[in-house]
Amino acid sequence: QVHLVESGGGLVHTGDSLRLSCAASARTSTMGWFRQAPGKEREFVAAISRLGDKTYSIDSERGRFTISRDNAKNALFLQLNSLKPEDTAVYYCAAKGAYYSPSYVATQPQDYDYWGQGTQVTVSS
Repeated sequence: QVHLVESGGGLVHTGDSLRLSCAASARTSTMGWFRQAPGKEREFVAAISRLGDKTYSIDSERGRFTISRDNAKNALFLQLNSLKPEDTAVYYCAAKGAYYSPSYVATQPQDYDYWGQGTQVTVSS
């Protein structure tokens, strides 16, 4: 069993930045971030392989979201830049068990084994 704890959320203004963190209690393989806004389904935000050699994000072309990890600390991060009101949601950290391909990246919620409780991000206009 792996426990995930997110932190770093808060209330910010349009255009501000936030850095979300996720602390894992043990080694994992692929990790990702998802978000869920009120009345909407949970959606993929970003994911990274264990090696960090592969990453995917929903806004990669604009560079607003950047995912990274520190395996020595079993930590995952999400840098959110140029935040917009539509980014308002609860952001969840997810992880897959350690015994999986180190270059594998999961982007579907059903592919993940563990989930955190979430951290609220609210962007005011």
